Amino acid sequence: MIHATAQAMGSTAIEEVGHATLQIVHDLKNQLNGLKLYATFLRKRLESQNKATEEQEIVAKLIAGLDNAAREMTALVRFAQPLELRRSRHTDLRKIILSVAEVPNRDSGGLELPSLALHIEDAAMFGEFDGALLVEAFNAITTEVRNSVSTKAGQTISLHVHREADQARCEWRGGKLKSRYQALNNSNGCGTIYTALAAKIIEAHGGRVKCDADEIRAWLPLANPNEFIES
Repeated sequence: MIHATAQAMGSTAIEEVGHATLQIVHDLKNQLNGLKLYATFLRKRLESQNKATEEQEIVAKLIAGLDNAAREMTALVRFAQPLELRRSRHTDLRKIILSVAEVPNRDSGGLELPSLALHIEDAAMFGEFDGALLVEAFNAITTEVRNSVSTKAGQTISLHVHREADQARCEWRGGKLKSRYQALNNSNGCGTIYTALAAKIIEAHGGRVKCDADEIRAWLPLANPNEFIES
């Protein structure tokens, strides 16, 4: 009985710490967004006054760093929240993936990001999905792979998508995932908050995610093509 009570108290304390941490993260994100506004103002002032390129690059890197930290905090808060799936029958996975390819190749600081080369099979890929959540998941993984690669001009990562029987297989290639920090210990081997959030969403749809040193793979269940009747 004493052991059970101690365990319950420990669980309650951990839960309270978790709630407090999320509140702190939320407040820090707001502060970072405020700093980003000041940094953006400074960048525009430097540009208007034709200040040295080096100074402009420093401010651009500052903005990119603030933006990245804010994104990671947002992902942490989203990961901690329960998912509420709003599935729609016959949702086109191809359209979801194509929307990810439209993400700009520059970050908020104006720094160049690795471009995304999309290779998607011309096959029916419909399923009972929450489109908005899957867009969030695919963007999260793409962000993770982009952040793992140097921002050299001409750098490219790729997303390959094809149908395997009753599932879609998606492969992000060209990343350097071993160089990234390991924020979480996941069964999928990814370990960062972006991929943890994406895996949570994909697994809620009956899929799975797996990471290797230079590739992230995801599988999602698909409907039988014969079941799709266009209305």
